[in-house]
Amino acid sequence: QVQLVESGGGQVQAGGSLKLSCAASGQIFNRFTTAWFRQAPEKEREFVAAITWGGRPYYADSVKGRFAISGDAGTSGDNTYNTVILEMNGLKPTDTGTYYCAADLSLPAGDITSVARYRYWGPGTQVAVSS
Repeated sequence: QVQLVESGGGQVQAGGSLKLSCAASGQIFNRFTTAWFRQAPEKEREFVAAITWGGRPYYADSVKGRFAISGDAGTSGDNTYNTVILEMNGLKPTDTGTYYCAADLSLPAGDITSVARYRYWGPGTQVAVSS
């Protein structure tokens, strides 16, 4: 059973920064696509960013130029990700929501932004941006 755990959420003022981390049980990020989604109150869950096992990033238009996703191989020594990080800069009140980490075996590019294509999800971490 794959388990994902997010950390790093919090409350910041507009223009501030946060760094979210997603840690997986076992080194599963090799051959996996890992993504961040977010859900604001009373809204549908939406795609934020993803990274393929090969390290290619994808971003929602709303966060391009402000957010950066990366895989941290830690001390594994074999380029398998232990943690996927989402660095968020220039935060806006519209970025407020619960941020979820999701992962699944390498997905085709056309499916990367789809909530339904990810089998494994973390419990989420809260991000609140005040104006």
